[in-house]
Amino acid sequence: MRIAVMGGDGFVGWPTSLHLSDAGHDVHILDNLSRRWIDTELGVQSLTPMDSIQERTRVWHAETGRRIHFHLIDLARDYELLKNWLAEYRPDAIIHFAEQRAAPYSMKSDRHKNYTVNNNINATHNLLNALVELNLDAHLVHLGTMGVYGYSTVGAAIPEGYLPVGVETTSGETVSQEILYPANPGSIYHMTKCLDQLLFQFYAKNDGLRITDLHQGIVWGTHTEQTRRHPQLVNRFDYDGDYGTVLNRFLIQAAIGYPLTVHGTGGQTRAFIHIQDSVRCIEIALNNPPARGSRVEIFNQMTETHRVRDLAEMIAGMTGSEIAWLPNPRKEAPENDLVVRNDKFLGLGLQPTTLQGGLLDEIVEVAKKFAYRVDRSRVPAVSAWTKDIAKTINRDPEGKKLKSVS
Repeated sequence: MRIAVMGGDGFVGWPTSLHLSDAGHDVHILDNLSRRWIDTELGVQSLTPMDSIQERTRVWHAETGRRIHFHLIDLARDYELLKNWLAEYRPDAIIHFAEQRAAPYSMKSDRHKNYTVNNNINATHNLLNALVELNLDAHLVHLGTMGVYGYSTVGAAIPEGYLPVGVETTSGETVSQEILYPANPGSIYHMTKCLDQLLFQFYAKNDGLRITDLHQGIVWGTHTEQTRRHPQLVNRFDYDGDYGTVLNRFLIQAAIGYPLTVHGTGGQTRAFIHIQDSVRCIEIALNNPPARGSRVEIFNQMTETHRVRDLAEMIAGMTGSEIAWLPNPRKEAPENDLVVRNDKFLGLGLQPTTLQGGLLDEIVEVAKKFAYRVDRSRVPAVSAWTKDIAKTINRDPEGKKLKSVS
């Protein structure tokens, strides 16, 4: 297949591009490189040294003989350029990663909220709009988030996208139907993914677009089979308070002798998936597209759930690290349960990688190898969900006064 990977320079986009190229597909990355500019804005860098996208693709070709093509396009702003590219190349499938992905970054300030909404919603709608205008029957696979469901619990497992409900009619009968699981976003970022759902629902119904929406858990890990092939193919590793995912952050904190930062009670239960499983799931979704005219296909892309404090205690037991209990910058319930259905991927052959699978030591080794690149002042999470909360998070575990970069 010819596959367009929108946002293919990012944390999940890059290993996905390598994985699909390695499988023999003709891969084209479309990216505006905004994630690199955000590093510059925040004054932080990936823990792992990252070459330019041009150099990365050159090394991949040298190692494998396969080419990954790069096209500098901003999906949210360059609609005509995007439409012209799609008209020329007419991909068989499109993977949409081209959204600002960090909840804390989306809550830093009014400017960051506006950027996240403008970038994410415009990118999604521009892509859908162009597909309709060009009558391009490409399978669109979107990387969403488990966060569209929220993190509260009603004592039942979260289904894969759709909830069966009974509706009482005017005659007193109960009619059964399925609706999108009620959205409950916890940040501006999560809200944009909820709006994505509605855009997908409309365009699938109105124009017959073939769409798969992957509600993904928190990604951990660094390497995939393909990124191990050459040092310059390494994936990015975010450790800062805005973009670092919780488990990766704990591991880098342990590697540099920094207390493991648990916010609030640590009773927040989250869904997790290893980066290797993430790229496998995307390939499985590509190989199982919905029929034209079908409703949006939704998968829960996760393999296990854990409480944050349990993760911290596990890493502390492995490494001898201390745990620091800090105020929570997020506006969320202090404790929640999370039971999630992921039957579809399991039924299609996914064999999950778990936290006990031996890869934690590998990540600690990566963290120790590049620990000299860490800016300790960027480790704390300082982006607060409200102005009142911001007043409670002004110090890090090492006693330094903090301020948000905005």
